[in-house]
Amino acid sequence: MTLPHDAGHDELTLRTRAFEALFDGIAHARMAGLPFMNNALRVEAVDFRLEPSRGPHPVQGAPESAHAAGVLVTPWFMNLVRFPLVRRDMPARVGTMRVRKVGHEQFTFTGAHEDSFGSFEACSLFSPVFEFGTQADAIATASALLAQLRQPVVARAEAEAPAPARRNFLLGRGATQRQAP
Repeated sequence: MTLPHDAGHDELTLRTRAFEALFDGIAHARMAGLPFMNNALRVEAVDFRLEPSRGPHPVQGAPESAHAAGVLVTPWFMNLVRFPLVRRDMPARVGTMRVRKVGHEQFTFTGAHEDSFGSFEACSLFSPVFEFGTQADAIATASALLAQLRQPVVARAEAEAPAPARRNFLLGRGATQRQAP
């Protein structure tokens, strides 16, 4: 599991470890031996951080409303994931799609629920994940995507000028799709 050094929130660390452990268990039980598993990869939570809050400080003022976002790498998928910092059980939202802002981009997330963890939302980035030959390759891709998403608007605009194709690739856009200036 990779978390930013400045995370500093016990709740974030505990929830992220629990999420990673959940999917590690799924990998070794439900998914074991399936043909779409990439055995070069293992379950790893990448750079989960608290999302910016519009209200009081998410940990001190209203922990029940705080969410974390990051990327989950598994041997069968790589997903952008959001989960509440405090467990919520909303199984009725499984399969429900919602557009969510992550950084300065919008993604469609699908509701999910696991009894041992609670509810969360996921947006598929890669599935299956055979294009990754090593865990390091998968983590580098996840980290690069998150770095792009979390860039400030000014820095992001400057970074796009020399290499828009790389950004489009990381965000799943085709080479022919261009953003308006």
